[in-house]
Amino acid sequence: MPQTAGLAVRQTVTVDAPPERAFTVFTADLASWWPLDAYHIGAQPAVAVVVEPRAGGRWYERAADGSECDWGSVLAWEPPHRVVLVWQISAEWQPDPGLHTEVEVRFAAEEGDRTRVELEHRGLEAYGERAQQMRDIFGSPDGWGSLLRRFAAGARGER
Repeated sequence: MPQTAGLAVRQTVTVDAPPERAFTVFTADLASWWPLDAYHIGAQPAVAVVVEPRAGGRWYERAADGSECDWGSVLAWEPPHRVVLVWQISAEWQPDPGLHTEVEVRFAAEEGDRTRVELEHRGLEAYGERAQQMRDIFGSPDGWGSLLRRFAAGARGER
């Protein structure tokens, strides 16, 4: 993945699934591996995470009562190779449509029906004086690395 200017977190994981499956699990089946009990921002507990499958689509969580809480939007949709999501969640873990950071995820085929998944959460300087704090959170063991391990398990069919 090319290095970009600015503050970013980069994580890589190899999953035991072909790129098509890895892409689908990461996008359409996000709720199967994302820990919604702990990682949701809406007023009600979330039961689903939706990534609308198109550039310009929404990225949001949905609660059992049908209420929705935006996380951001889809900037690029290139199955099964790449998706770029706009992350619009503040340092206070609230929706912030004025905030723009990007989560780019690339899916590269490897031998034996495996896929290398590279994630870059960039533009963290948008958090201003809290940019380094947020970079540390996203880069921590409980940040994107933990989420990607859960994703890898989900791509293998584990729950």
